[in-house]
Amino acid sequence: MLITPYNPFREIRELENRLFGRHNIQKTEQGVSAFTPSVNTREGEYAYHVDVDLPGVKKEDINIDLKDNILTISGERNFKEEVKEEDYYKVETSFGKFSRSFTLPEDADVENINASSDAGVLEVVIPKLAKPKNITRIEIK
Repeated sequence: MLITPYNPFREIRELENRLFGRHNIQKTEQGVSAFTPSVNTREGEYAYHVDVDLPGVKKEDINIDLKDNILTISGERNFKEEVKEEDYYKVETSFGKFSRSFTLPEDADVENINASSDAGVLEVVIPKLAKPKNITRIEIK
C-alpha cells in the first residue's frame, strides 16, 4: 500500500486542470513531473496582454496558434541542472510539453496579434478593435 501525505491543495489543482483543460501532470508526491508555465493576463486601454513564464524554453520550441477565437500557446521544455561536488553528484531535470489556451474577447483584433520573447518571458499582445465613434441616438416616439 502506498501512503502519501495529505495535501489539501491537490484536489483543487486537479479540479482546475479538468476545468481549464490542462492535461499536464504537476509534480506529485510520487515524483512525476511535467511543466506548466505560469501566466499573467492584463487588459490595457488599447490591448490585452498575456505574459507566459518560459525559463529555459527557446523561441523555436514555442507555438502560438489561433483557431475559433481560442489562442493556444504550446511547446516543450527540456531543462537539466547538474551539480558535481567532491562528495556528491546531483542532477535535476524538469521537462515536458505544455499548452495553455485562452478564449479571446469579441473586441480582440486577431489580425494584428504579435508576440515577443525576452529573458524567459513570452509576451503576447492582442490589440483591441477600435470602437465605433459615430453613435447615433435614436429617439423613441
